[in-house]
Amino acid sequence: MSRFSKTLIALLIAGAAGSAVAWDRYPGIGREATPAEVKAWDIDVRPDFVGLPKGRGNVDDGMALWETHCTSCHGVFGESNEVFTPIVGGTTQKDIETGRVEALVSGSFPQRTTMMKVPTISTLFDYIQRAMPWTAPKSLNPDEVYAILAYLLNLAEVVPADFELSDENIREVQERMPNRNGMTTDHGMWPGASAAKGGIGNGGTPDVSNVACMKDCKKEVVIASALPDYAQDAHGNLAEQNRPVGQTRGKPTATSAEGSGPQGGQGGAAAPEAGAAAGAASGAASLALANARGCMACHGVANKIVGPGYNEIAQKYQGQADAEAKLVAKVKVGGQGVWGAVPMPPQGHVKDEELAQLVKWILEGAKAQ
Repeated sequence: MSRFSKTLIALLIAGAAGSAVAWDRYPGIGREATPAEVKAWDIDVRPDFVGLPKGRGNVDDGMALWETHCTSCHGVFGESNEVFTPIVGGTTQKDIETGRVEALVSGSFPQRTTMMKVPTISTLFDYIQRAMPWTAPKSLNPDEVYAILAYLLNLAEVVPADFELSDENIREVQERMPNRNGMTTDHGMWPGASAAKGGIGNGGTPDVSNVACMKDCKKEVVIASALPDYAQDAHGNLAEQNRPVGQTRGKPTATSAEGSGPQGGQGGAAAPEAGAAAGAASGAASLALANARGCMACHGVANKIVGPGYNEIAQKYQGQADAEAKLVAKVKVGGQGVWGAVPMPPQGHVKDEELAQLVKWILEGAKAQ
C-alpha cells in the first residue's frame, strides 16, 4: 500500500466517528469512498517503486510520443522553448558514475535542469503519469510513460539509444541517475531522520524553528509571482475545478466564446440541413485532431494561451490568396517572431494532409460545429 493510500484511509477512518452526525446535519452530502474510488486515486509511485505499474517502452517510441505530446512546451530535445525550464542538460558521465552532479556545486551550468536535480527515477515516472501532458493529465498509459521516460534518459545519456525501459529493469537504471546520491534524508521532514535532527517518523521536531507573530498584521503584502495570463485557462475554467462549498472559489478564467469560435453573420440564407450537418462533423473532427496533435496546448480557439488564438490567425491572414499554403509550411517547419518571442517548434509529427485540414479549419474560423 502506498503512502498516499495509507494517508487517505487514515483520514477516512478518523472521520468515520463523526460521519453519522455530519450526514444527519447535512443530509445527502458525503458518503464512504468505495475501494474502487480509493484505488483510482492511488496511482503514486514511491522511491522504493511501490505503486509502479507493469509495462515497457523503448527510446524510439518515446521520441514519437514526445514530439506529439511534449515538444510544444519542453522542446524537441528537452531543452525547453522559453515556456518551461530545460529538462535535460548539465550532467556528465562522471556524474552518472558518482551519483552527484558537480554542476550543482560549482554552478558551471547556467540553469538547473530537471535531470540535474531529481535523484530518483520514480519521481519522473510518477509525475509524468499523474500530471502530463499539461492539457490532458493522466491520459498516458503505463507503456507510453515508460517510453517517454526512456527517451528522456537517453537524451541525458543515462541509457543507450536502443534501450527499452520496463518495470523489470527500472531499478537498475536508478543506479545510473546522475544525482542519486545528492538527496539527503537527514532532516525533520523525512521519516526516520537522525535523532539529532528529529524526524516525523520519530516524533521529533522540524529542522527549523519559528515563533508565530501576531503583531504588525496590517503590513502590506506584496505578491512576488503569479501565473501568467496566457496560462490562466490552460486547464480549462479554474472556477469549475474548485469545491462548490466553503470560502474558497475558483477564479473564472474561461471566456464566453471559448471553444466556440466566430459564429458568422446572421443575415444570409440558411444552409441546407445536410450541408450544416457535414460542416458540424468537419468542425468537430478538426477540433479533435487539433487536440490529438497537441495544438490546443498553446492555442485557444478564441483566446491566446502561449501562441495566438485561432481567431487572431484567421483575422491576420483574411483575404490572402496564398494563406493556406503559407501557413501549412510555417506550421511544419516552425518559426519565431511573428507573434512574439516564444517560438513555435517544428510540427513534423503531423501528416501533410492533417496540416492542410487544420490550417483550412483555422482560416475558416475554427468552428467546433
